[in-house]
Amino acid sequence: MVKYMIAEQLVGKEVVTTDGYDLGKFVDAEVNETSGKLSTLIIEPNVDSEFVNKLNVKSGKLSVPYTSVMAVNDFIVVDRKNL
Repeated sequence: MVKYMIAEQLVGKEVVTTDGYDLGKFVDAEVNETSGKLSTLIIEPNVDSEFVNKLNVKSGKLSVPYTSVMAVNDFIVVDRKNL
């Protein structure tokens, strides 16, 4: 059974990797205009994280492909291999 969430419920959720790195907080998403599917999560990065500082942060935001999302509950969990 698929669980649906309203996007508004995701804003502010912590985004972590499967191995425990704190990436930051979810702030927005990019949607494919043709299909209507999520393509990218936009994250306000955790500037204190050494792991985040190694990633490509553009305009003060971190983009994470939606295909990296493993789970959404209390946290948004993403697979670090796809970053």
